[in-house]
Amino acid sequence: MYDLSKQIKKTLTRAEVPVENTWNLEDLFKTEEAWEVELKAVQSDLQTVTKYKGHLHESAKTLLECLLANDALAERVTQVMTYAHLKLSADGTDPTNQSNAARVASVMSAFSASTSFIKSEILALSDETVEAYIKEEKELLEFEKTLTDLLETKPHRLTPDAEEVLAAFGEILDSPYMIYDRSKTSDMTFPSFTTDDGVEHPLTFNSFPQYEESKNTELRRKAYASFTATLEQYQHTYAATYATEVKKQVVEAKLRNFESATDMLLADQQVTKEMYHRQLETIQTELAPHMQRFAKLKQRVLGLEKMYYSDLKAPLDTEFEPEVTYEESSKMILESLKVMGPEYMEIMEEGLSNRWVDLADNVGKRSGAFCSSPYGVHPYILMTWSDSMRNTFTLTHELGHAGHFRLAGRYQRMSNTRPSRYFIEAPSTMNEMLLSQHILAKSNDDRMRRWVILESLGTYYHNFVTHILEGELQRRVYELADKGTPITATILSEQKRELLASFWGDAVEIDQGAGLTWMRQPHYYMGLYPYTYSAGLTASTAAAQLIKEEGQPAVDRWLSALKAGGTLKPLELMQLAGVDMSTSEPIKKAVAYVGSLVDELEKSF
Repeated sequence: MYDLSKQIKKTLTRAEVPVENTWNLEDLFKTEEAWEVELKAVQSDLQTVTKYKGHLHESAKTLLECLLANDALAERVTQVMTYAHLKLSADGTDPTNQSNAARVASVMSAFSASTSFIKSEILALSDETVEAYIKEEKELLEFEKTLTDLLETKPHRLTPDAEEVLAAFGEILDSPYMIYDRSKTSDMTFPSFTTDDGVEHPLTFNSFPQYEESKNTELRRKAYASFTATLEQYQHTYAATYATEVKKQVVEAKLRNFESATDMLLADQQVTKEMYHRQLETIQTELAPHMQRFAKLKQRVLGLEKMYYSDLKAPLDTEFEPEVTYEESSKMILESLKVMGPEYMEIMEEGLSNRWVDLADNVGKRSGAFCSSPYGVHPYILMTWSDSMRNTFTLTHELGHAGHFRLAGRYQRMSNTRPSRYFIEAPSTMNEMLLSQHILAKSNDDRMRRWVILESLGTYYHNFVTHILEGELQRRVYELADKGTPITATILSEQKRELLASFWGDAVEIDQGAGLTWMRQPHYYMGLYPYTYSAGLTASTAAAQLIKEEGQPAVDRWLSALKAGGTLKPLELMQLAGVDMSTSEPIKKAVAYVGSLVDELEKSF
């Protein structure tokens, strides 16, 4: 495998990246020409669905035929969209990729607008008629939750014409995220910086996380200064972009007669306000003391006069940084997941060896990591490999998403594959939990044990700190927006600094640059997504403990939840997996577990 870690001194262009470090998009479309043909075909085949417009009230058979045709076309549209999205994510500077992504966005808007009649016409039916249709056409049972969920939205539906117009504006309504992402990958460039030894260090969105985790304090802090100075130059544009996203949600919520934008976004997740606020408040209140202890421990062990925000991800054991190649990482992941059984393992093996994963760091590549799972084709994973063990945890995390949707796609129709976002991060963090348990059980080295505890804390930091504080900012922003307060760069940075200061107390110096971290993540453009990371990790923490205690029965319950896809509401899905999220108990137990990890670290140092 090509040594990607050496590329920090020179960021490659996409054309220079060795093919073995890229994902194989030929599994989606053999050539770009083949994609072009299908792009045109799905537009002309819209009539396979629209021919049912005005007829869904006629019979159960007509409704079934329409839903089947819609699923079939949606599968093809999704594959066309995914291809363009993956190309753009791999290289956002390529004009062709930008153009194709825009073309696909138009097709998606046309598809949404043209098929919006399905929901409107079903909602025009009485609940009794829908129930009778399901009894009459047994195959409609597979769409029962889809139909039931839809009927529950009746109080918030607009007129059929209004719904069609709103769907037609889909491309425009999605533009805040497109503008943010395009700017970040294509326009935003960071100046290099020089350390006291005279070495010049290049900086990109993708390489900054490596600097954040450097054991060299000067390197960390100077990279942070350069990074945040560039963010500051874009803050007003990005604030206007995000404010547009928020305003869009506020306006739509009012049109749909929701009490607030928050109510509307939670309704889409099938999550109550009690569940939402409980997740945010329990973790922030109970976790803050543990994380403050963790920060003070880092400050003491690293010998820092002050603990700055830029130091939070510094490695605690600076002399012990195990490197791992992609091949070594793959072997370790497969060993850790054996408990999940042959069907799940087959998916993991295929993903690791058949180029599902894009590993390279190149100019224009999107930052972070994600898993895209087009129905009918295998998942694709984007990440940037740097031979660090943290990469192993990122990889197994994304493989958790891949395994989930591969199984859901195998056992459910397309319209039934995706569960609520409240559950989405549970399968991915389960993989991380199993990897941690595997390494701890295998190693007798106290230092390795300490290192794995630190990696586990990295996972909890990501989900219970980074994302929960993103979620808290969202909660504040939507509350302000619902009251009519303009969302500006000043408001966003002030709120971010305030919540960071509240969480970290006197353990960490919160500087001006820390307030700009709202500019780093795309999650703000994805509804109330950030807080759901903590819900998923709460569930996987509890379920992983059950697997450790019970073995196969707990594994079977977990796999049943993965295979269920979107056929259950999130609370029911987690209950199927053996976890009751209707109370704060699982959250408190998960936070207490984090506290125990900090306890063990304090003793080891």
